[in-house]
Amino acid sequence: MAQAVLFDLDGTLADTAPDLARALNQLRRERALPALPVAALRAHASSGARGLLKAGLGIEREHPDFGALREAFLDHYENALCVDTTLFPGVDELLAELDRRALPWGIVTNKAERFTLPLLRLLSLDTRAACVVGGDTTPNLKPHPEPLLHASRCVGLAPEQCIYLGDDLRDIQAARAANMGSLAVSWGYLGDGPGPAEWNADAVIDKPSELLKFLARTSSMR
Repeated sequence: MAQAVLFDLDGTLADTAPDLARALNQLRRERALPALPVAALRAHASSGARGLLKAGLGIEREHPDFGALREAFLDHYENALCVDTTLFPGVDELLAELDRRALPWGIVTNKAERFTLPLLRLLSLDTRAACVVGGDTTPNLKPHPEPLLHASRCVGLAPEQCIYLGDDLRDIQAARAANMGSLAVSWGYLGDGPGPAEWNADAVIDKPSELLKFLARTSSMR
């Protein structure tokens, strides 16, 4: 049985899409473009500034204005990190149950610490998490395994004693590369590629409470 649970942040623990979309739409308004609905941008939220600039402005990394637009987007986002961001339904109850069981849990995200740490404070998760690994905590981002390996060291466990939950293919690739159990969550943003059933995760879960059932089932099989 897993002795620690690690979570992706955007699209797994928290629905950050509304505030990310707000920052993107502020850029659009500054260019006399109409705002886009959150639904049109939700699938790109896990890809951060790069994905949202492509979806909302048609700007890719190779564009000469990409760097300046990325910084403007991030500044807008930093100024309104947690206006409409909330935990997904059932997440708070799941974390409370993990706390009750004294099962350590942590967060591993590609979101930079500049945004991750204040957002977790605003969501009242900062003092509860056993570890927080941001996108610039280690030299490499997911799908590289290093952030997950760093998290396992922080909680004092071997990678195979941890399980990682995420809503993006990169999350599952990182977990497998780290020799860590993995669960794909179907309530997240999921990107615009193949669905989670094709990510080769240990299982796909449809609501947070199913993590507990998965842990109980795998424990009984040992």
